[in-house]
Amino acid sequence: MTVASSAAQAFRDAYGAEPTGLWAAPGRVNLIGEHTDYNDGFVLPFALPQHVVAAASPAEGPDWTVCSTFAEGSVSFGATEPGGVEGWAGYVAGVVWALQEAGFEVPPARIAFASDVPVGAGVSSSAALESAALTALVELGGLELPVADRPALAQRAENVYVGAPTGIMDQSASIRCTEGRALFLDCRSLEVEQIPFDLAAAGLAILIINSNAPHQHVDGEYGARRKSCEEAARILGVPALRDVDPAGLDAALARLGDDVTRRRVRHIVTENQRVLDTVELLRAGRIREIGPLMTASHASMRDDFEITVAQVDVAVEAALAAGAYGARMTGGGFGGCVLALIDADRADETTAAVERAYAEHDFTAPATWPAVPGPGAARLS
Repeated sequence: MTVASSAAQAFRDAYGAEPTGLWAAPGRVNLIGEHTDYNDGFVLPFALPQHVVAAASPAEGPDWTVCSTFAEGSVSFGATEPGGVEGWAGYVAGVVWALQEAGFEVPPARIAFASDVPVGAGVSSSAALESAALTALVELGGLELPVADRPALAQRAENVYVGAPTGIMDQSASIRCTEGRALFLDCRSLEVEQIPFDLAAAGLAILIINSNAPHQHVDGEYGARRKSCEEAARILGVPALRDVDPAGLDAALARLGDDVTRRRVRHIVTENQRVLDTVELLRAGRIREIGPLMTASHASMRDDFEITVAQVDVAVEAALAAGAYGARMTGGGFGGCVLALIDADRADETTAAVERAYAEHDFTAPATWPAVPGPGAARLS
């Protein structure tokens, strides 16, 4: 059964009727540009073929009711303040709240969700959930909300209502990506460029390796990194670390009082430059040459930003030893997935190498699958 048919069946089982429509929003991986988004920097995600699907219909009365194939029972809620609904349903309630805060009359609705986006793997299952709910509610209500404005609203739902201090990349990728492209996003201006990323034509593949070391963004580590970056920008007298010129990085670091802050700043400044360099190579069709940038990004996350864990480090090392052109952790860190840029015919060989390395370390076996850049949120039927 497909995810779409699962959502439709869940709707029928819960509400005894057919849904008005089905809306899907994908998970994402970030090719490069980690923790740069909330520093007003640059990111380069692409959408996955895995989706959250919302089967939805308008409802009578003032409330919204949601259910899913990944949780027991249903949850009903009216207009609530941040934190009023907890658990997975809070992400949907947050979207309703953010729409209302923006002045929209949100149609009461019944929604059933299904998903094949891995949870806790760093591929933005929460953003996919928010984006599917938002896309469905906007269309059900005939709301005049341009696509370009939707990621910021979904981000506000997660930041303020749920309390997760994420940047705007995840929602932007889930909503604005296009098939066969990576999304070059300037997180300050919110300008986007769809960058050609035709792996198959180059005989290449991106292998996703789920480290099976789940992470949680609402905990203190992600927030601590963000606070450190904001404090460093204040000390340096710039609006955000995006404004630190790589050519003046050493001078900027010398103005910071402790080594931890210096390393955090070095990661952000060099990572922004790696995104720009990657974009230039992809524009020129030189996909293989982005591999060393991916690997350098991982080393920076490991050594300067300190957000990797043993499982992802071992996966990166094993993939590189098996011949990957580059490999790096993707996502907020402290678990999640690794991306490996490989020859298309070496997926099995690379997977086997990582599995052997995991066995040697007594880690839970990883899951792997190829990533193909897909489209963003849309109505299915």
